Amino acid sequence: MNAYETLARRYDALTYDVGYEKRADFIEWLFGRSKIPVKQVLDLACGTGTMTWIFTGRGYEMIAVDASEEMLMEAMSKMGSVEGITPLFLQQKMQKLDLYGTVDAAICCLDSLNYLTDPKDVRRTFDRLRLFIAPGGLLVFDINTVEKLEALDGQVFLDETEDTYCVWRTEYQRRLCTYYMDIFQRSGSTWRRSAEVHRERAYTTEELTHWLHEAGFTDVRLWGDMVRRKPRAGEQRIYVTAIRK
Repeated sequence: MNAYETLARRYDALTYDVGYEKRADFIEWLFGRSKIPVKQVLDLACGTGTMTWIFTGRGYEMIAVDASEEMLMEAMSKMGSVEGITPLFLQQKMQKLDLYGTVDAAICCLDSLNYLTDPKDVRRTFDRLRLFIAPGGLLVFDINTVEKLEALDGQVFLDETEDTYCVWRTEYQRRLCTYYMDIFQRSGSTWRRSAEVHRERAYTTEELTHWLHEAGFTDVRLWGDMVRRKPRAGEQRIYVTAIRK
């Protein structure tokens, strides 16, 4: 089964504790580092669109892109729940991003970049982003760190709601972290089981910084997880910002 084919319908309920509003606050603070006013924003790998709609409600003009049809359907189902200019939703892979014009800033949240398991696709994504971020505009993304993904090896986790259980185990080999997910959904008095496999690749900050410079970005900076400081040893998630030349 394709990643998110089943999980898409349960994703929001299972990720209720992500803290989207707080993350949006931090990203808005980072927007202040852009060399141009930020009005139009690309939400790359938008998932179910939670962050897209938060920024819509804050007055931004949003373009939301995701490769998963199921995730985009969930995102678009939220139309009418927030005041503001309705986002433009596009089904595209990150490395094949193709917009009609430029945006003032681009965000890529919740370790979506780690899901590009081929380093060439990360470099292609940075190249495409440079084409569609206006000069002086800002790129913001976060990643799971190498240390975090290494530590997940052999772990088993359980997420649950009243009608869903998601049991997932992890395996880490050669910088690839594989999540084997069993999803149980209740329908009346019965439970239905489905399975998905997700993979993330561990990237070093040195690699990402080098590729950003190669693609034409400058002023690359690293931040701790929603904190206004550099990452510390053992940081689980870091934010990366870069200015498009």
